[in-house]
Amino acid sequence: MNNKTQNIHKNTNKNKMLVASIAMVVALALLSSPLVAMDNDALATNKKGNKAKQSIEQSQSSNQNGLCVSGASTFFSCNNASFQHQFNSGNNALAQSGQGGNSAEQSISQSQSSNQGSIVVSGGDTVGSGNNINVQSQTNTGSNAAAQS
Repeated sequence: MNNKTQNIHKNTNKNKMLVASIAMVVALALLSSPLVAMDNDALATNKKGNKAKQSIEQSQSSNQNGLCVSGASTFFSCNNASFQHQFNSGNNALAQSGQGGNSAEQSISQSQSSNQGSIVVSGGDTVGSGNNINVQSQTNTGSNAAAQS
Protein backbone atom coordinates (compact mmCIF):
# COMPACT_ATOMS: atom_id res chain seq x y z
CA MET A 1 0.00 0.00 0.00
CA ASN A 2 1.31 3.38 -0.86
CA ASN A 3 1.34 6.36 1.49
CA LYS A 4 -1.65 8.05 -0.20
CA THR A 5 -3.84 4.95 0.13
CA GLN A 6 -2.87 4.55 3.80
CA ASN A 7 -3.95 8.18 4.55
CA ILE A 8 -7.34 7.67 2.87
CA HIS A 9 -7.85 4.43 4.81
CA LYS A 10 -6.98 6.16 8.14
CA ASN A 11 -9.35 9.07 7.41
CA THR A 12 -12.17 6.64 6.50
CA ASN A 13 -11.74 4.79 9.80
CA LYS A 14 -11.76 8.09 11.73
CA ASN A 15 -14.96 9.16 9.94
CA LYS A 16 -16.57 5.80 10.72
CA MET A 17 -15.66 6.16 14.40
CA LEU A 18 -17.01 9.73 14.49
CA VAL A 19 -20.30 8.69 12.85
CA ALA A 20 -20.61 5.71 15.20
CA SER A 21 -19.98 7.93 18.25
CA ILE A 22 -22.59 10.49 17.15
CA ALA A 23 -25.10 7.70 16.46
CA MET A 24 -24.47 6.26 19.93
CA VAL A 25 -25.07 9.64 21.64
CA VAL A 26 -28.28 10.22 19.66
CA ALA A 27 -29.53 6.70 20.43
CA LEU A 28 -28.88 7.15 24.16
CA ALA A 29 -30.66 10.52 24.14
CA LEU A 30 -33.68 9.04 22.36
CA LEU A 31 -33.88 6.08 24.72
CA SER A 32 -33.51 8.09 27.91
CA SER A 33 -35.85 11.00 27.05
CA PRO A 34 -39.11 8.98 27.42
CA LEU A 35 -37.94 7.74 30.82
CA VAL A 36 -37.34 11.28 32.02
CA ALA A 37 -40.71 12.44 30.67
CA MET A 38 -42.57 9.58 32.35
CA ASP A 39 -40.90 10.24 35.67
CA ASN A 40 -41.94 13.89 35.66
CA ASP A 41 -45.29 13.95 33.92
CA ALA A 42 -46.91 10.68 32.94
CA LEU A 43 -46.51 8.70 36.15
CA ALA A 44 -46.24 11.63 38.58
CA THR A 45 -46.15 9.29 41.54
CA ASN A 46 -42.57 9.05 42.66
CA LYS A 47 -41.35 12.57 43.27
CA LYS A 48 -44.41 14.75 42.99
CA GLY A 49 -47.54 15.10 45.07
CA ASN A 50 -50.97 14.43 43.65
CA LYS A 51 -54.15 16.50 43.80
CA ALA A 52 -57.57 15.12 43.02
CA LYS A 53 -61.08 16.53 43.21
CA GLN A 54 -64.16 14.40 42.59
CA SER A 55 -67.80 15.16 43.12
CA ILE A 56 -71.25 13.86 42.32
CA GLU A 57 -73.86 16.57 42.73
CA GLN A 58 -77.61 16.56 42.25
CA SER A 59 -79.94 19.47 42.79
CA GLN A 60 -83.65 20.07 42.32
CA SER A 61 -85.78 23.13 42.87
CA SER A 62 -89.49 23.79 42.61
CA ASN A 63 -91.14 27.21 42.77
CA GLN A 64 -94.92 27.35 42.53
CA ASN A 65 -97.47 30.07 43.13
CA GLY A 66 -101.22 30.11 42.72
CA LEU A 67 -103.74 32.96 42.90
CA CYS A 68 -107.46 32.44 42.58
CA VAL A 69 -110.08 35.17 42.79
CA SER A 70 -113.70 34.17 42.39
CA GLY A 71 -117.12 35.65 43.08
CA ALA A 72 -118.54 32.16 43.58
CA SER A 73 -117.26 28.87 44.95
CA THR A 74 -113.70 27.79 44.17
CA PHE A 75 -113.76 24.02 44.26
CA PHE A 76 -110.37 22.27 44.10
CA SER A 77 -108.53 25.29 42.67
CA CYS A 78 -105.11 26.92 43.11
CA ASN A 79 -103.39 23.80 44.42
CA ASN A 80 -99.64 23.25 44.11
CA ALA A 81 -98.11 19.78 43.96
CA SER A 82 -94.40 19.05 43.85
CA PHE A 83 -92.92 15.54 43.66
CA GLN A 84 -89.14 15.29 43.65
CA HIS A 85 -86.96 12.23 43.88
CA GLN A 86 -83.21 11.84 43.55
CA PHE A 87 -81.43 8.53 43.26
CA ASN A 88 -77.65 8.23 43.17
CA SER A 89 -75.82 4.95 42.76
CA GLY A 90 -72.53 6.51 41.65
CA ASN A 91 -69.24 5.91 43.41
CA ASN A 92 -66.10 7.99 43.89
CA ALA A 93 -62.92 5.93 43.95
CA LEU A 94 -59.50 7.49 44.30
CA ALA A 95 -55.97 6.09 44.69
CA GLN A 96 -52.82 8.20 44.98
CA SER A 97 -49.17 7.52 45.61
CA GLY A 98 -46.40 10.08 45.84
CA GLN A 99 -43.62 11.35 48.02
CA GLY A 100 -44.49 15.02 47.65
CA GLY A 101 -47.79 14.83 49.51
CA ASN A 102 -51.28 14.04 48.30
CA SER A 103 -54.45 16.08 48.41
CA ALA A 104 -57.91 14.66 47.76
CA GLU A 105 -61.40 16.16 47.88
CA GLN A 106 -64.39 13.91 47.36
CA SER A 107 -68.05 14.66 47.77
CA ILE A 108 -71.47 13.32 46.98
CA SER A 109 -74.12 15.95 47.55
CA GLN A 110 -77.83 16.14 46.96
CA SER A 111 -80.08 19.11 47.57
CA GLN A 112 -83.74 19.87 47.05
CA SER A 113 -85.85 22.93 47.64
CA SER A 114 -89.49 23.75 47.19
CA ASN A 115 -91.18 27.12 47.50
CA GLN A 116 -94.93 27.13 47.25
CA GLY A 117 -97.50 29.81 47.76
CA SER A 118 -101.22 29.93 47.21
CA ILE A 119 -103.80 32.66 47.65
CA VAL A 120 -107.52 32.02 47.33
CA VAL A 121 -110.12 34.77 47.47
CA SER A 122 -113.65 33.52 47.04
CA GLY A 123 -117.20 34.71 47.50
CA GLY A 124 -118.30 31.14 48.31
CA ASP A 125 -116.87 27.82 49.41
CA THR A 126 -113.16 27.08 48.94
CA VAL A 127 -113.32 23.29 49.32
CA GLY A 128 -110.05 21.59 48.31
CA SER A 129 -108.48 24.86 47.20
CA GLY A 130 -105.22 26.61 48.03
CA ASN A 131 -103.36 23.45 49.11
CA ASN A 132 -99.62 22.99 48.79
CA ILE A 133 -98.35 19.43 48.49
CA ASN A 134 -94.64 18.68 48.48
CA VAL A 135 -93.09 15.19 48.41
CA GLN A 136 -89.31 14.88 48.32
CA SER A 137 -87.01 11.91 48.69
CA GLN A 138 -83.31 11.28 48.27
CA THR A 139 -81.57 7.93 47.97
CA ASN A 140 -77.81 7.54 47.81
CA THR A 141 -76.27 4.10 47.47
CA GLY A 142 -72.96 5.46 46.20
CA SER A 143 -69.78 5.50 48.22
CA ASN A 144 -66.51 7.41 48.54
CA ALA A 145 -63.27 5.45 48.70
CA ALA A 146 -59.80 7.02 48.89
CA ALA A 147 -56.40 5.41 49.29
CA GLN A 148 -53.21 7.43 49.65
CA SER A 149 -49.63 6.51 50.35
